[in-house]
Amino acid sequence: MQMYSEKELREALDTKVFGRKLYVYDNIESTNVLAKRVASLGEIEGTVVITDLQTAGKGRWGRIWVGDPASNLLLSIIIRPKIDNIKMGLLPLFTAVGAAFTIEALTGLPCECKWPNDLLLNGRKCCGILLESSFRANMLEYAIIGIGLNVNQEHFGEELDRRATSLFNECGKKFEVKDVFKHLMRSLESLYLDVQNGYFNTTIREWKSRTKIFGKGITLIHNEEEIFGTAIDIANDGGLIIETPRGYETFYSGDVTIKKW
Repeated sequence: MQMYSEKELREALDTKVFGRKLYVYDNIESTNVLAKRVASLGEIEGTVVITDLQTAGKGRWGRIWVGDPASNLLLSIIIRPKIDNIKMGLLPLFTAVGAAFTIEALTGLPCECKWPNDLLLNGRKCCGILLESSFRANMLEYAIIGIGLNVNQEHFGEELDRRATSLFNECGKKFEVKDVFKHLMRSLESLYLDVQNGYFNTTIREWKSRTKIFGKGITLIHNEEEIFGTAIDIANDGGLIIETPRGYETFYSGDVTIKKW
């Protein structure tokens, strides 16, 4: 049985674009997979695929997304901003800021943005973002924003309990997932008018205000290579600028750890 029906989720919405069409499931292999399928067939911008449980949910690098049934917010959104491939790296930052707005408003806690697409509460991951896209020439045809936000889950397994958390674990109270959904759609839409037209100034400013990485010594795992350096800034296209022994370099993917080395 579904935690919420399409009618209940739609009644919670007050947005014009995000959530204008909903695909609601009690369980599905992957919301991103279905969203990509319908986007390729021309489904409208703002369409959301949402589920109570993903049986084959993926994070970056094909990692498994672990979640309990009816405990978290698991969804994918189709967007069609007018941007080229150079600005694609900014879309995860846009999504992270929108999710951070929601988390902070509901919990009253500061939310940390970890490059390139994680959100942390008290140093532990509470939200992950997976972005997939399709291009025609060098212009974006559509992008799929996959979001997994830990809402009411209490345990993540022995290994992940040290690195993962939820809104419930940090606040000690349960949240209505449909209220989190409504707030997330509103937060993303508040940023999207600029993003839709290729303007990311607000996104970059808000993301930078929530990161702890700049000026820190880090280790970056990139293409199986360990890179040591100091995180300097975010480039205008979303890349992470690092001062390495080889000089200043910009990276667009990888796993970052703040380390003493």
